[in-house]
Amino acid sequence: MAASSAKRRHKVRRRADMSLLGGIRPPIAVLSALLLSLAGITALGFGRAGEESVPKAVMTSQQRFAEDGAVAMRASIDESAADLARTAGLFNAGDPAQPDAVVDKIGSVYQKWVGTAVVEISSGRMLAARGENVPVAAIDTSKLSEKDGLSPRMVRLANGETRLLSLQLLSWKGQPQQLLIASSSLRFPGISLGKFRSIAVIDSTGRILSSDGIPESEQVLTEDQRTGVERSKKQLSAFAKVAAKRAEEHPLKANDPGEGGYLGVSGSLRGDTFQGDRAVAGYAALTGPEPGKGTVATSLGLTVVAMVDVAEDPTRVTDPLFGLLAAGALLLIGALAVGVLLGTVQRPLLRLFLESRRLTRDDLTRPVSVPRFGEAARIGQALERLRRQLLGERDDAEGAGGPKSRRRGRIGARALLAVSGILLLVWSAPMLLLLNRADATAVVPEQITNDQRERTDTLSDRVRRSLNEGHADLVSVAGLLGERTSPEDMTKVLDRTRSDHSRYRSLYVRTGDGKIIAQSGESPRLPEDKKSENKDGHPFADPITVLNDSGTEPVIASYAELPGRDGSTVIGEFRIDFINSLLKRPGLGEIRVVDAERRVLGGNTGYLAFEKLPSARLTELAAGTSQKTGISARAGGIVYRDGGGVQVAGAAPFVGGGAAKSLNWMVVSWQPAAGLAIPEYSLQNRTVLAGLLGITAAAACLGWLHIIVVRPLREVAKQAEALADGDRRTVLYPRHHDEVGAISRSLELLRQQVLEQRKRDGAGATAPAAVRAPAGRN
Repeated sequence: MAASSAKRRHKVRRRADMSLLGGIRPPIAVLSALLLSLAGITALGFGRAGEESVPKAVMTSQQRFAEDGAVAMRASIDESAADLARTAGLFNAGDPAQPDAVVDKIGSVYQKWVGTAVVEISSGRMLAARGENVPVAAIDTSKLSEKDGLSPRMVRLANGETRLLSLQLLSWKGQPQQLLIASSSLRFPGISLGKFRSIAVIDSTGRILSSDGIPESEQVLTEDQRTGVERSKKQLSAFAKVAAKRAEEHPLKANDPGEGGYLGVSGSLRGDTFQGDRAVAGYAALTGPEPGKGTVATSLGLTVVAMVDVAEDPTRVTDPLFGLLAAGALLLIGALAVGVLLGTVQRPLLRLFLESRRLTRDDLTRPVSVPRFGEAARIGQALERLRRQLLGERDDAEGAGGPKSRRRGRIGARALLAVSGILLLVWSAPMLLLLNRADATAVVPEQITNDQRERTDTLSDRVRRSLNEGHADLVSVAGLLGERTSPEDMTKVLDRTRSDHSRYRSLYVRTGDGKIIAQSGESPRLPEDKKSENKDGHPFADPITVLNDSGTEPVIASYAELPGRDGSTVIGEFRIDFINSLLKRPGLGEIRVVDAERRVLGGNTGYLAFEKLPSARLTELAAGTSQKTGISARAGGIVYRDGGGVQVAGAAPFVGGGAAKSLNWMVVSWQPAAGLAIPEYSLQNRTVLAGLLGITAAAACLGWLHIIVVRPLREVAKQAEALADGDRRTVLYPRHHDEVGAISRSLELLRQQVLEQRKRDGAGATAPAAVRAPAGRN
């Protein structure tokens, strides 16, 4: 049995000699490496927060502005093509019409084309024309039957301007086939440029097809102004070449991950300086509204470039000295925290590991070196008591295991870990909560406020134009529903119109006494028995109106009178989701459409219909913006500073003609400046990130140390004390193959040695009695 015990002890010793996996060293080493890395990041990263003279927020804003222009251009081209195709289809479905009547009807309903014409395909003879001369010679009528023969095409005129030609066929039985041509300029519909901004649309080669915002040289007065004009033209041409090249990239490669919001290629460019101002630009290639879905406009290969001059700020927002001081403080505090772990946890544990191995090798001559604190002190005291027991000495109650020495273990390893954590928190907490707060000192660039105002104005005009387009569609439909059109044919026309345009939830024809004779889509919200409201017999006073003033969503409807039907009208109810979809533009924050009473009708985020704007300041901004300045009201932008932080807001009323003018609506947008890449907020974000990284590193490494080392160490301390107090039955098993596990294995060997010693002592005590027994029998 002694040989078996020796073999077992040798096996355990060999396991203890194996390389340690995990243990106390890795967490402390990882914590040291993380703190060194964080100190390096802090020293190098903080000085770069304000190095750019043009903030990234301004560059991103120009990118968003170009995207707005691309969305408006794409929507305008696609809408024009759809309107022309639908109008031609309605004409083809009716009786043959005279060419003059066709172009007159188109011109009276839509004012988007600069010229229209009808050409007889077989002979090439011009049958009717209105507006600007249409370049008919550029169209090869013999190729119209080929694939994409009716696709829109761009034609460059002799004066250098470019026209977009849209084509549709007019076909009636027994009549020669005719070609309907509509010519439009590549001008931006409803884009608010503000001051000192120019915008252009370019083709795939970088050639400028149309531009706006840069005056001609003869329109300025001074030589300096002419020099500025020439410089702006050259800079815009340079931007156009670069943008055309980048537009060929894949969107996922061209746009930074997380930029979001635009499906096509977009970005920003930095140009030269001129009289202290730097030219910056945004570009965006025309792309479809859905991923992978092309449109008429996207097939043209167009790109929008928006350029503006921005005043540079050569001063730095932050001094790199802050980063150096913060890094130095972290190194000092981190060294102190790691020193606490090394001096009070790691070294005592390693010393105990060596002492326990020494005792298992029967080296009992020297007393055990007992640590001063925590569980290590308790284990050291237990080892010393076991050493004395193996030597056969008396276990003095006031000695190694007495109450006096046990008081040395009151401060546990958990408290030592807490001390290290508090030291690291001294550095991380101020970085996270106190230092470099930007709300009081943030300087919002003027260009950001201007862009918020102008983009809101552009969005307001886009909503107004969409409503006007919807009303124009109804006028076009009403003009084709003649006196002899049956309700069945009316329904077919309504179905076709609703399938061509997603803006309507319901289309129906209503007589003057309120009876609905044809319908497409959902049930009408206008009561069927409701009589006409005005003296002209129309269903409601204005061409476009809101039918309700409460409920879960506003009911927005438009009407157009049917000629020759005694007050009958075609009514279209708009989908509120369609209006909300127009507002989903990144970089503007929260957006709301409000009526003349400042009640919310639509938005790009969650809202309650007919509620008020969320703050009194926004209500004041909307009220002030609605006041006329000169001929009409103008868009406004402002920066708010209050307890809730810094906000950039803009408001833009409906300005322009059309049926939507009478609504007196406006678009209001606002966003927190903290979400913009402004240097002060970038510095704040980096400071908060540094604090979070510090807390994360401390929590991860100290938590690792607590789970892997401290908890098993506390359990081993209890087992060691129980073994020293006389518990010889409990077998000690290591949890992990590390220092604590090695100490547990050593304690198990010592338990076995104590048992063997007791057996030897018991055998020695019973041997004399065995010898005396036979003598007694004699």
